[in-house]
Amino acid sequence: MKNFALIGAGGYIAPRHMKAIKETGNNLVAAVDKNDSVGIMDSYFPKANFFTEFERFDRHVEKLRRENAGKEVNYVSICSPNYLHDAHIRFALRTHADAICEKPLVLNPWNIDALQEIEEECGKKVNTILQLRLHPSIVDLKQSVEDKLKEEPDKKFEVDLTYLTSRGRWYHVSWKGDEHKSGGVATNIGVHFFDMLTYVFGPVQQNVCHVRNVDTSAGFLELKHARVRWFLSVNADYLPAVAKENKQSTYRSITVNGHEFEFSGGFTDLHTKSYEEILAGRGFGLDSVRDCIGIVHDFRNSEPSGLVGDYHPFCQAIDRELLVVGRRQGD
Repeated sequence: MKNFALIGAGGYIAPRHMKAIKETGNNLVAAVDKNDSVGIMDSYFPKANFFTEFERFDRHVEKLRRENAGKEVNYVSICSPNYLHDAHIRFALRTHADAICEKPLVLNPWNIDALQEIEEECGKKVNTILQLRLHPSIVDLKQSVEDKLKEEPDKKFEVDLTYLTSRGRWYHVSWKGDEHKSGGVATNIGVHFFDMLTYVFGPVQQNVCHVRNVDTSAGFLELKHARVRWFLSVNADYLPAVAKENKQSTYRSITVNGHEFEFSGGFTDLHTKSYEEILAGRGFGLDSVRDCIGIVHDFRNSEPSGLVGDYHPFCQAIDRELLVVGRRQGD
């Protein structure tokens, strides 16, 4: 049994980590969040120590390491806001623990290099949650693409990625609506899709920004073996008619060469599967995230071109005055 500490226990994704820790037969000994709405802990680890001040959490973890042989923290799970991931990973490594961090691992490519140095100094490992790589449908897709490329090594697939997940006004007030803290829509809700795409179709050759504002991002990626038009949004106005008719607040679609790729199910246990792989020494490390972090960083620092070139069809629904950064309906 390994001992875990959890940073960001009050966040949306934290219960999946608690569940994964529990289902892999391990123990959560300490958790921290500045918000104290963490009653969900009773369902998993009611005896875990909880802190609302990071300094006291830090002190407790350090005391466990120095004063309680066998009770020291082996892993720190990180579910904090995106812009704090880098600092919290460093905390984990300094306390002689391995890190398990939610996506995006960091916001900038150079953060990866710095963490790699600290990782080597401390002799501990940074793991990231790239759960789509473990999804059975993605595993099958990757295999089918590899089989096709054996026959046609230069083949490029035509891919459309569409993901809308409606968010209310609270989203723009929270840290998620602040590009400096979340990385923007492309980073916050899209980085694991970009990882999946590069994992399946190869590294980036071209990265075009068509739309980038506070609620929508869209662009074009040319990968080694795919041409990808993509559209991501938290704005319910852009949901397709079929989703609105069925009163759905989320719409997810990936087509490969015009054929719908179905992977809507099978997400329930992917965090537990991720933990199983990490505990077995097969976690996804720092080098695994270089492509996806590079994509979202370059996109975030690109000037939107607007509706030119090979853009996603959903872009046509966006008013031209809303194509730019910092504008949204109602401003």
